[in-house]
Amino acid sequence: MTRICQIDIDDRGLAPPTPEIDQERKVAIFDLLEDNSFALPARNGAAPDGPFRLGLAIREGRLVFDIASEEAEKVAEFHLSLGPFRQVVKDYFQICQSYFDAVKRLPPAQIEAIDMARRGIHNEGARVLQERLDGKAMLDMGTARRLFTLICVLHFGG
Repeated sequence: MTRICQIDIDDRGLAPPTPEIDQERKVAIFDLLEDNSFALPARNGAAPDGPFRLGLAIREGRLVFDIASEEAEKVAEFHLSLGPFRQVVKDYFQICQSYFDAVKRLPPAQIEAIDMARRGIHNEGARVLQERLDGKAMLDMGTARRLFTLICVLHFGG
């Protein structure tokens, strides 16, 4: 049962999401709940059992992971600096904007090239997330990619 069964996004204090950002959030949550791999390492001799409820928030300039059991008992909480994510999130939003603009006016070959770059930046964001969570949580690349999307919509939600 090493998976996330529920995700709550705490966006209090953040700008309201645009319709596009809100849609990205909904798709990422749906995809993540459909297929993910998430586990916590052993502490004091035993690893907490999943599935887990995951709360994501930005508080005091830090990314907060609030993890509870399926029965809503707090299991772990960790705070990550947003600094290592800032540039890759910015790059990701810029390439996404280029992609959305390209879809409207460029031929398929150019759209595909931009999309490949977009996926590369997305993979880099997922890699940074896995690196930042090392020793705190274990997740596969697909889960890291979907969580990175949620970090992006939290970070630049408005």
